[in-house]
Amino acid sequence: MKTTTITPDFRLDMIGEPCPYPAVATLEAMPQLQPGQVLEVISDCPQSINSIPIDAKNHGYEVLEIQQNGPTIRYLIRR
Repeated sequence: MKTTTITPDFRLDMIGEPCPYPAVATLEAMPQLQPGQVLEVISDCPQSINSIPIDAKNHGYEVLEIQQNGPTIRYLIRR
């Protein structure tokens, strides 16, 4: 089975930022991307697992990947 590695165009490091800042910052960053570009968001806010994917989809963005490694969650979102 072949896995494709997605290389994000931009990275948003929100480690240590309390909710709802990671979700807010993600929505503020997305319009600055060109259509098709990918934003990587790194967060350790437990609530972001709910807020970031839902907010992204509600604004018409595509959530490509969510990886959780301990308290750290990595999101890949395409504009």
